[in-house]
Amino acid sequence: MKLLLVEDNQRLAERISYYLRKSYVVDVVENGEDALERVKSIEYGVILLDLGLPGMSGLEVCKNMRLLKVNNPILVLTGNSDMTDRISLLDAGADDYVTKPFNTDELRARIAAVGRRQNRNHIRSMIEYRDLKMDVDQHKVSRLGVDIKLRRKEFDILEYLIINKGRIMTRDMIMDHVWSSHTNSWTSTVDVHIKHLRDKVDKPFEDAYIKTAYGLGYKVDGE
Repeated sequence: MKLLLVEDNQRLAERISYYLRKSYVVDVVENGEDALERVKSIEYGVILLDLGLPGMSGLEVCKNMRLLKVNNPILVLTGNSDMTDRISLLDAGADDYVTKPFNTDELRARIAAVGRRQNRNHIRSMIEYRDLKMDVDQHKVSRLGVDIKLRRKEFDILEYLIINKGRIMTRDMIMDHVWSSHTNSWTSTVDVHIKHLRDKVDKPFEDAYIKTAYGLGYKVDGE
């Protein structure tokens, strides 16, 4: 899952992203304007939004994201424990909030909770494609009952292709979904991961599901 962290405190942002990158892909921006630009083109699993941003406040950013029809979960990071402010956040469209100071275990638990709610509302935690099954919560994959061990990025690519079955996903689209936006990786990195994915998901079986759209990207056929 890819996260967007909107936090102007650079040291805090570095600390949070360092711990979260052990489990997630994390993009970091320092202000509301940049955050609004990101969500227009990139799909994030959860948005972590600091309330006390310079210029446009976190509350304004939250309202504007909802006006842009961004339906992804928004988890607000706030140093204010006032109940009235908390109600205002929820009224503005926030899904949950964490009061500073917080530890990373608490933050991970909140992210997982709002992410599960998003999965229940939009994407099933168990994804099936023909004889292939993906348990999103447990990060497990099997085909014809045979367990397949995938690395995190391989899993994320496969999930992305299946959710968008029938559509061509370009290399740039896959990069934006699976890697941090500031990464220096080339799109050829996608080809390498696709090869490893095919070796595990397609090669041992009769039918190949991951198709190449020459000059464009990759896809799995719609059912």
